[in-house]
Amino acid sequence: EEIYDIVIIGAGHNGTTTAAYLAKCGLSVCVLEERPESGGAQETAEPIAGVRIQPHAIANYGGSAPGWEQLELWKYGFRMDWDPNVTVGFDTDRYMFTRDGLSPVTEKDKMGWAKIACMLPGADAYRDLMRATFWCPPHPPEVELNEYTIPFMQVYKQHEPEIWTRELLEMTMFDLMDEYLDTEPFKVNQAYIALSSGGHGHMEGVAIPALCSVATVGPPAVAKPVAARGNMHGYYHALFRCAVAHGAVFRACCPVEEIIISNGRAAGVRLRDDATWATKTIRARKAVISAAHIKPTFLDLIGPRHLDAGFLQRIKDLSLKGGSLYMSHYLTRDEFRYREKYRRPAPKDAFGGGLFNMESREIYFKNIENVLGRQENLTLAPDEAMWGMVAGSLYDPTNPQCTRPDRHINGPLWMMVPTPEYNVDGAEAMDTVEEKKKWDEFMRASLGCVVENIDDDNLIRIISDTPYEQEMRNTGMLGGSWYGIRCDRDQWWNERPLPELARYRVPGIEGLYLAHQSAAHPGGLCLMAVGYNLMHILIEDEVADPGDWWYPSPWYIPGEGKRSAAAA
Repeated sequence: EEIYDIVIIGAGHNGTTTAAYLAKCGLSVCVLEERPESGGAQETAEPIAGVRIQPHAIANYGGSAPGWEQLELWKYGFRMDWDPNVTVGFDTDRYMFTRDGLSPVTEKDKMGWAKIACMLPGADAYRDLMRATFWCPPHPPEVELNEYTIPFMQVYKQHEPEIWTRELLEMTMFDLMDEYLDTEPFKVNQAYIALSSGGHGHMEGVAIPALCSVATVGPPAVAKPVAARGNMHGYYHALFRCAVAHGAVFRACCPVEEIIISNGRAAGVRLRDDATWATKTIRARKAVISAAHIKPTFLDLIGPRHLDAGFLQRIKDLSLKGGSLYMSHYLTRDEFRYREKYRRPAPKDAFGGGLFNMESREIYFKNIENVLGRQENLTLAPDEAMWGMVAGSLYDPTNPQCTRPDRHINGPLWMMVPTPEYNVDGAEAMDTVEEKKKWDEFMRASLGCVVENIDDDNLIRIISDTPYEQEMRNTGMLGGSWYGIRCDRDQWWNERPLPELARYRVPGIEGLYLAHQSAAHPGGLCLMAVGYNLMHILIEDEVADPGDWWYPSPWYIPGEGKRSAAAA
């Protein structure tokens, strides 16, 4: 047997962030990963020599995270493009793609977005709004949630009192945008980014989480959609090196079979027989932290012996119906060219990706009905399908996606599709050879509405990943999605994923904590948020005792009878 202070299950970015924080506190930490490589969705793959793709996460949603300073990631190789002169993410020389061509951003769109995203009072107000929404743990259950206590409401009250109103807590993102923005394509564009990023623009009561899931991926937090040099796996390398530098131990190819519960306390883990580490029992003095998906954590690793049957049923009933993504990359001989009606004035006519079709709310809800309503493979026409695409030109030139001469790679092109577990035609309905071929051609046809040279003479290869394939590549992405669970008020903040689990503790089992996007606020792609928020709880429970480098969320409220993380 081995023994550590902390045992963490899963070396994705949430598990690794938590390991870095706790190792920096001076605790001994062991992180166990089922796959051969750590990093989870922060993955860069090379399916062809000299051609790199991002099968999962491609954008840095963590520009406002306290972890950049607290973990000092610049010491471990992290570099970010940063342009403090770019303060508003959209300007009047930007355009939205519709079937009729380009729809320009108006001055009212620009300034309305800057207002609701708290950009006008200055960068500190914007950063505070992002941190209040994502980098702040849920309040204790005895605290009433209203316009006076919810953190992001306090930011609006201080910096944008005109927006601060109780009605804001009942709004959809569309409701909020209708008050302050101008053009319909701009509103639909923002709502679709939210839909792809972790907060649904049409859900009541989550207007601000949806808004912030868009704002946190754009300026002033980052200068480009893909900001980390070395891409997302480059970011993860810095995080990993930070954890290791502070003494954390990582073991790949070490799947966990069981969380050991002894006298009502998490005492360690038992590895599966096929784990590559000879020692199969690893003990934990202080805590076991599951950074694995919530359903396998409770249904497989803990099991019914230690849990109430009613509670287990509620875990089984948690909805994964947030939608999944079909991802495609395109290797070509010549760079893509926009069709004439989508070309912007030079020098901005080079291919830069974009989002299509953003023309109307009717199109938005037609896609939503297909994916989240009927939950069937798309029955839309290619020019009605909504998608987003990251162009190769958006990656840092010192880390190009393609280094093969006279070849170009663009992607991913992502499109929302039903979560496999709920697909009316079955979990593998997209994964037969014939069905994948249909999907690739459908997405190619939809991309062809905007791009003129996606013909056979130019296209060398489509590299695509269905949700089921993503799930098989990355066991933490149940359903092939980084959402984890449905994105609405019933599974947000103090409700995520269930009220008794919202503060990362497992009731009835001492020393067991949760740190996966499906089991903890905020979920989705907010870098270092789960680890930072969990630190507040671990300090409360006297598991961790950080040094002067630590600072808590100013909106954090400690539990009754607990020491405050602020006092640490």
